Amino acid sequence: MASMRGPRPKTVDAYLRSVPKEARAVLQGIRRTIRETAPDAAEGIGYGMPLYRYHGMLVSFAAFSDHLSFFPMSVACMEAHEAELRPYDRSKGTIRFPVDKPLPASLVRKLVRARMKENEAREAGRRRPSKRKD
Repeated sequence: MASMRGPRPKTVDAYLRSVPKEARAVLQGIRRTIRETAPDAAEGIGYGMPLYRYHGMLVSFAAFSDHLSFFPMSVACMEAHEAELRPYDRSKGTIRFPVDKPLPASLVRKLVRARMKENEAREAGRRRPSKRKD
């Protein structure tokens, strides 16, 4: 992550100020896309990085010393978008990319929308009355 000496940032603005200029510009673009796509999502810091919540954790992003990461927080979401994610270095829940080859805003929008639908469906499932007969 960006060099975090001293106290951890408490806001996304503070986090972005702690990131090198080139990475900051890319992450500000991702932030803007998330906020436009999920205007009702709550923005904050979680796990020491920007985190968005919408009916639970939605997505996150971070800067590291040698790459940037976008976290869809869903293996199912990543599997559903496998073809579009193929050009990127990935692990179970992370999409890694270099500062000079950022994720396209269209892909960020798709991932955020897919995560919103997942969270909405999970939330709707929680609200259904039990069909159990006593």
